[in-house]
Amino acid sequence: MSIHEECGVFGVMAPEETDVAGVCYYGLYALQHRGQESCGIVVNDDGVFESHKDLGLLSEVFSNDILKGFPRARMAVGHVRYGTTGGNNRNNCQPIEVNHQKGRMALAHNGNLSNAAELRNRLELTGAIFHTTSDTETIAYIITKERLETHSIEAAVTKAMDIIDGAYSLLVMSPQKLVAARDPYGFRPLCYGKTPDGMYVVASESCAIKAVGGEVIRDLEPGEILVFSSRGVKSMKEHCGKKPRKLCVFEYIYFARPDSVIDGVSVHASRVKAGRILAKAHPAEADLVVGVPDSGLDAALGFSLESGIPYSIGLIKNKYIGRTFISPGQGLRMDQVKIKLSAIEETVSGKRVVLIDDSIVRGNTSGRLVRLLREAGAKEIHMRISSPPFLNPCYYGTDIDSRDNLIAVKHSVEEIAKIIGVDTLGYLPVEALGELTNGAGFCDACFTGNYPTAIPKDTRKDRFEQKLSQKGKKEK
Repeated sequence: MSIHEECGVFGVMAPEETDVAGVCYYGLYALQHRGQESCGIVVNDDGVFESHKDLGLLSEVFSNDILKGFPRARMAVGHVRYGTTGGNNRNNCQPIEVNHQKGRMALAHNGNLSNAAELRNRLELTGAIFHTTSDTETIAYIITKERLETHSIEAAVTKAMDIIDGAYSLLVMSPQKLVAARDPYGFRPLCYGKTPDGMYVVASESCAIKAVGGEVIRDLEPGEILVFSSRGVKSMKEHCGKKPRKLCVFEYIYFARPDSVIDGVSVHASRVKAGRILAKAHPAEADLVVGVPDSGLDAALGFSLESGIPYSIGLIKNKYIGRTFISPGQGLRMDQVKIKLSAIEETVSGKRVVLIDDSIVRGNTSGRLVRLLREAGAKEIHMRISSPPFLNPCYYGTDIDSRDNLIAVKHSVEEIAKIIGVDTLGYLPVEALGELTNGAGFCDACFTGNYPTAIPKDTRKDRFEQKLSQKGKKEK
């Protein structure tokens, strides 16, 4: 078990008809690290929506012929998914499209609602019929319901934000407008920028804006709504300042790309700082520092800079294997860690190694990594983790729905070190997390148990699938 990525959203509003599907594709490509289960693009051709969505990576789902089949238009929204609510099936692919009395709507969502089950039950009692098992459809229903009673799509989104709770960065496309919204806590990142030819682009991370040739203007404030239309850009801040800022600190530790800047803080600089903190909190006598590709590399550099121990490349990642790697048949049992990573014997043989990784969840992957280095001849392995121990489930988008599989819940640091086979083990001190965000507010509930919202009663990722299964049994 390992920590999985978030979803990624991307939207474009162009001043005139152009290849918005292509722009969306390249923007999503820069966000592929945030989700590899499925992806989709919806293009708005003057109120006529055309879409393509399916399971798999962007390169698997979108061929040149499919991309060329989209019309030239002014608006598009796209999504890459790793589902934290709902199973991995085609029905849960996003963006979600809705036809209603006042027109069409496409919705892309990054995050996880903490009151999704309660809202879904309430909607079902009023006759709503759900076609997916993701909480994104719940948001779509609520926005649609409010749209039927309001004068604009942005007014509907504003009213919906009074009802939904938890983590959400949204892109909502109507026939005439593109609306971006970030939840009042600011759990998940969302920013926007502009290209030299006048296109506005909105993305989960700044790296995607730069990938399409745009310049980042700024991050959306927690609670802010931005409306892109033929009239320009309008900011609505009715929900701003109502909640404490709670950006997921794991965005800096693992989720985001190192070249992104989130809420004014460089992800790369934050990870280097985490490495420096580790070197001071848990020093080690060693010959070299090695980072686990890719999320451990920046922290490894920081550890090296602070400690003076040389930084070296000791592990190589197979760049041609996606994170949705398909396991071979039962008759061929291969170690997936060995397929994805290999150790450089010339670097680590006979050496005392400081191994830097971003986290330990269950411990299985860490144990296999350690064995990989031992087999390559590493003399000693001192593991340092650039996050505190995981002790609690997350209800805001990180795929940890239970304490049951968290090794740090059941074992001490010394016991974990013995289980995974390292000589010493050290975690980032929880009190140092604020240094990674330059003092800005953040959520650390997975480490501390301090939740900003009410805790859901049912936290299973497949809770809506289970509900459907139970309904089916009753009907039989």
